[in-house]
Amino acid sequence: MQESIILFCSWLQNEKGYSDHTVSGYRHDLLEFTETLKDQSRPEQIGSSDIRTFVIGLHGRNGPATVARKLSALRSYFRFLLRENRLDQDPSAGIIGPKLARTIPNFLTVDQVFQMLEAPAPQDTFENRDRAILELLYSTGIRVAELVSADLDDLDLASEMLRVVGKGNKQRLVPVGRPALEAIRQYKPERTKLILGRLERGRKVADKALFLNNRGGRLTTRSVERFVAKYGHRAGLQQPVTPHALRHSYATHLLEMGADLRSVQELLGHASLSTTQKYTHLTIDHITKVYDESHPLGDSRKKNRP
Repeated sequence: MQESIILFCSWLQNEKGYSDHTVSGYRHDLLEFTETLKDQSRPEQIGSSDIRTFVIGLHGRNGPATVARKLSALRSYFRFLLRENRLDQDPSAGIIGPKLARTIPNFLTVDQVFQMLEAPAPQDTFENRDRAILELLYSTGIRVAELVSADLDDLDLASEMLRVVGKGNKQRLVPVGRPALEAIRQYKPERTKLILGRLERGRKVADKALFLNNRGGRLTTRSVERFVAKYGHRAGLQQPVTPHALRHSYATHLLEMGADLRSVQELLGHASLSTTQKYTHLTIDHITKVYDESHPLGDSRKKNRP
């Protein structure tokens, strides 16, 4: 199995374009499965009972989402072997995973977003950079991994568009709002100064990256998550704020303002419309609230009637 796992992970990375982080997750889940096997050293020796035993053993020490993810990794692996004619049948077929509760995406109100966008201040070392990042995250709804991988050349100021490389190396164009563009213009002199200072001292610099850290390197997702949380706290928001919360807010606010689901799907880079549909209940809640507050027969009006 070790050899086939290596081939599978190579296929994920080279053919499917999955990130190193994602491939590492698949590899870890598959190796964890192999540790539960006894004498079955070859994929064709594995039966559905082996997979069921593995899944049952995961319950209790893992949440439903983790169990579902590990089972999904196994399914992808065996389907790959089927396509490669290394197996005659898929032992994972017919195995039902845990039922996942429908999660409500964490999002901010428009006022809360505005409070966050105003949080960077002169005392912050990279005030202009941080404000530009916050503006861009909310203006485009891109993932934090897409933001840190963005190059300066990916942004077209004239057409106000950003080329984004998403999951599976799929590219898409997303419009960028003018406040975000203006924030990036204000950040660019700071960026240039940092690059020139590093080069003068003979230091390396990731000059292609749109956003740089204080050492002239490309920002990491973890560093962006840290300062987004910092500005959320500074803005006085009660819930912890993540870059993904800004992405959820972007999608929710678009739908609240009347954007159609297909367009939001394209903007977010979702492969399936069902992924985007999780935001629809938020807009339904919003519509219901507006009705209750505004319609003569709404709940709030009923309470105020004599």
